[in-house]
Amino acid sequence: MPIVSPVDQGGFSIRLSSAAMLLALAGCTTHQVSSTPTHEQLLTEVACVDVPAGEKRPEFGCFNVATVTGLEFSQPSVYWHLHTFATRKAAEAAKSATGIVVEEDGRAWLSEFGPQDAAPQGGEAIAVVGPLQLPSAKNYAAVLSYAVMRPGDSSRVHTHPGPEGWYVLAGEQCLETPTGANRASAGATMTAPPNVPMELNVTGTELRRAFALVIHDSTQHRGIPSSWKPSGACRR
Repeated sequence: MPIVSPVDQGGFSIRLSSAAMLLALAGCTTHQVSSTPTHEQLLTEVACVDVPAGEKRPEFGCFNVATVTGLEFSQPSVYWHLHTFATRKAAEAAKSATGIVVEEDGRAWLSEFGPQDAAPQGGEAIAVVGPLQLPSAKNYAAVLSYAVMRPGDSSRVHTHPGPEGWYVLAGEQCLETPTGANRASAGATMTAPPNVPMELNVTGTELRRAFALVIHDSTQHRGIPSSWKPSGACRR
């Protein structure tokens, strides 16, 4: 909230004593630095979006940070292997032709997809997410997203034409689907099958940072709005 100085109203000058002015300024400053978003500031209907090259990313939201296309899998399910490396160069050197390297949270991350025992070589193994049950398709696209959201923020209600997996770096999340609520906190993983309506909510008291991966039929869009109505199970 901007600090408002005394103004003239109706020809009458409003004057504050020095003490009153200090109190007013102190009140405004305290409000400005508050880390708790108001109801009006909360993000709802969040969808992961592309950020054009050279454009500054907003502070909060969900952002598509990498996409790989033309993936072919012989098995009905795959696992997402997530490793970190000291440098992007080291991660790129370990990457397969279908791997993804991004830099987020001060680290270089390598994502690879395949059987449970097909982990990449080198780096630090962070998580194995899965199994991710694949729909039938000729080939697939994998979209990796990175989200920074505050307690009380939520996604739009949507579905994906493929499985989704998460790795939570910080904070807590709760995913509501027609079967109920599923919760995960920092260091945990989560999965959801294809074509299931869902709403993701940020719970707890800390900023939530997380990676999300959707592997879908490359002829379809990554996410589709849904008319399903959540019950609010994540808020109870």
